[in-house]
Amino acid sequence: MRGKHPIGLAVLAGTELAERFSYYGMTALLALYMRKQLLLPGHVEHVIGLAGLRHLFEFRGPMSDQAFASLIYGWYGGLVYFTPLIGGWVADRWLGTKRTVVAGALLMSAGHLAMSLDATFLIALILLIVGSGFLKGNIAAQVGTLYPKDAESLRERGFTIFSTAINIGAVAGPIATGTTAIVYGWHAGFALAAALMLLALIVYLIGSRTLPSHREVRSEKVVHPPLTHDETVRTWCLLAVIALMIPVSVTYTMVWNIGVVWVDGHVDLASPFGTVPASWFNSVDSFASIVIAPVLIALWAWQARRKSEPVSITKIALGAFITGLSALLLALGCLTAGSDGRVSVVWPLLGWFGMGVGFMWYWPIALSLVSSAAPPKVNATLMGGTYLALFFGSAIMGWVGSFYDQMGNGAFWTMDAAISLVSALVIVALKKPLTRILEPADQSPG
Repeated sequence: MRGKHPIGLAVLAGTELAERFSYYGMTALLALYMRKQLLLPGHVEHVIGLAGLRHLFEFRGPMSDQAFASLIYGWYGGLVYFTPLIGGWVADRWLGTKRTVVAGALLMSAGHLAMSLDATFLIALILLIVGSGFLKGNIAAQVGTLYPKDAESLRERGFTIFSTAINIGAVAGPIATGTTAIVYGWHAGFALAAALMLLALIVYLIGSRTLPSHREVRSEKVVHPPLTHDETVRTWCLLAVIALMIPVSVTYTMVWNIGVVWVDGHVDLASPFGTVPASWFNSVDSFASIVIAPVLIALWAWQARRKSEPVSITKIALGAFITGLSALLLALGCLTAGSDGRVSVVWPLLGWFGMGVGFMWYWPIALSLVSSAAPPKVNATLMGGTYLALFFGSAIMGWVGSFYDQMGNGAFWTMDAAISLVSALVIVALKKPLTRILEPADQSPG
């Protein structure tokens, strides 16, 4: 296998591509579906459990349908990033990796199919949340097991291929389901997501024999000594970095929720080929991440040769700044609205693209920083904890988005931008002490 990737990588990458297609395809429709059909009279009365959920969310008083939909979206998106912690525990202590992945794929398939009925909407979300938690982390964990311990470079390239499959699925999903929903209706779009999830399961089952077997026999546990004072300080600093990424996640994930609603209602989507579905925009940020990745790798390599590469904290701050500016572009676009109240499509395209660029500046860098700087005793815990920034970010995003219909469009996107921009300023203010504690002493600050 020297210099060659195992066939199991194609199995895992293909499975994840189909799964991400289904996930991002479904979420691209979710906000619009709730606003334009599910919460309307004649539909909302039939959704099992929805009245009770609304009563729970209305602790601060009655809310609009748009605010209710935003809260549902935020908690759904957040819990998807929380449940992989549970999925990992189930795989390690009960089912094993392969069986947990299969269970996750079955649950997600059932969830997508349940979206074909208004009545089972909340049941569908629960199935999707649990299924994604079972599948997401355990698929990625299997990639590392395909390679021998001494094949670090090949393993990194394998993860790069795997990540590319994720982004391809994230780009294709919203385009395909959005088009299907426009032509055949919302439930047809969700059915397409279900079909791709079933395809992911078939690919995994057929190719599972090419994957290393998961044995329930545990290897001897490595016992690490208690944290030293310096390690404790380093741990708290990493927790601070994770916390500082929560506001950035609020700003970014807002475009998947309120963003498509705003585009649908206030952006000129006419084209020579007809009206462009608003859900397509949720492909733009993933496309931007694919395009910008080699550019950033080349830029940082060039800066490293000149000994001018920014340190990780600086990169994260730049990512937060780019994310905030991208939201600000949406606010500026609102000022250019024509007499019909419509904004040029250029503004959301630039905003979504900027979000994808900003994401590549902060998220992979944060994962790398935590991986390298976290003490061995808490390394795995902090790596898993990094994803809690996405959990809290999405949940808070849903709450912030609930104020959308109470504000002007320009004011709302300015507020969304400010959340990330303020975070960027705080990160810059803390750059020196965080860098001194977390980064190697021989790395020159940028």
